[in-house]
Amino acid sequence: MVHIGGAVPAGAAGATGTAAGIGARPYVELTFDAQGDAGPGARESVFGIEATDLLVFAHGWNSDRSTAIRLFDRFYAPFADLVGTGVRLGYVGVVWPSIRFADEPIPDFDPRGAVEGAGVGAGVGAAEPGHGTALDPVTRRALGAFWPGRAAELDRIAELLEERPTREGDFTEFGALVRELAGVDGVGTGDDLAAAFAPREVPDFLSGDVLRVCREFTDALTEAGATFPGFSAGGGMRTLWNGAKEMLRQATYYQMKARAGVVGEHGLGPLLAELAGRRPALRVHLIGHSFGGRVVSFSLRALPSGARNVKSLTVLQGAFSHYAFADSLPHDRGRGGALRGLQNRVDGPLTACHSPYDSSLKVFYPLASRMAGDSAGLLGFDERWGAIGHDGVRGVPGTPRLTLDAALRDGLPAAGCVSVDAGSVVRRGGAPSGAHSDICHEELARLVVTAGRMGR
Repeated sequence: MVHIGGAVPAGAAGATGTAAGIGARPYVELTFDAQGDAGPGARESVFGIEATDLLVFAHGWNSDRSTAIRLFDRFYAPFADLVGTGVRLGYVGVVWPSIRFADEPIPDFDPRGAVEGAGVGAGVGAAEPGHGTALDPVTRRALGAFWPGRAAELDRIAELLEERPTREGDFTEFGALVRELAGVDGVGTGDDLAAAFAPREVPDFLSGDVLRVCREFTDALTEAGATFPGFSAGGGMRTLWNGAKEMLRQATYYQMKARAGVVGEHGLGPLLAELAGRRPALRVHLIGHSFGGRVVSFSLRALPSGARNVKSLTVLQGAFSHYAFADSLPHDRGRGGALRGLQNRVDGPLTACHSPYDSSLKVFYPLASRMAGDSAGLLGFDERWGAIGHDGVRGVPGTPRLTLDAALRDGLPAAGCVSVDAGSVVRRGGAPSGAHSDICHEELARLVVTAGRMGR
């Protein structure tokens, strides 16, 4: 789907309080590779933080390392003035390998025109002259880091997106190249993608008719507010390259979806479990944006059932299923969500923030999900395939649904899932992702403080 992402190299994490650009102290940058491995020095730095309460924030899909650091700095800035006198905060930034397409604007990070422009043509014209399908240099480098050793395939993909030929065979070639990069045939560099998806779960956009897929994605871009010079719905073949670029974007999305779960369950989760043993009095508050919400949520899988150190978990515009925590799926009563019941491993509320202005999750998440080729059963597509960051937690009886104002005024439940409509602040952003990354607001910091019972 449309992402909020960038290429983060694997390697050692930063030392406590030394990351450039982070004003919050003490701070540890915790970097994981695609398999969930982190440098031992970083783990020890986390274990040694002197604090009563530890904030652990995982970035989303549109974050290279520099973008992630800016996000951590902006989001963490208000906390010191919000907590009570007995609270000593420590800060962790979880950096994991994602991918940033530079044509996806981030409010307050990118130039004003890119965020508030009328659409794709206005938002990325400076980076992509002439039309919005060419890969700008920043995105091309990010893709090279995301799929190392595949320069020839990526160069050909970039050439096709630049030239926008009208022959059907060129679209077929493009689709084959993307499929090979994603590794869905058991070849190429699909690493964690191939391991995380059974053959029947390979999404249709990576196996179906390429022209149909490109047309559906192109139409979805217009629904999300994108504009293209000379575009009309159902228009000519050259216009379909806008959908082809989205197909490439979606291929990185599916690999990151698998990777986020791996990093959470096999990287962050075991660290939190060890932290519970070493520092049982340290209160941990997990925060995740977009796929970072998947990272922190899947970390619960690795916690022993008796661990009580995670005191709150806050998901900001989470890019995973709204049925993730359900005991039973309404379209398949014999199955539960991937994280069913795991909210009980949080000794406090599991808060899912959502916004109707997030077109990334409103439009592209259900579209990409329903392209898995399965029947929708008795439910509509959007209801079955909805994202937790679009309409909150579903399928968990008794889950309160609150406005942000009400949550800040009246507080949150002591435990269990709660959905909070954050549309009063999460509302800025241009096409194609909408308000998906508009999360740096003091109100959301206050919500985390409220969830963790850290306030004055």
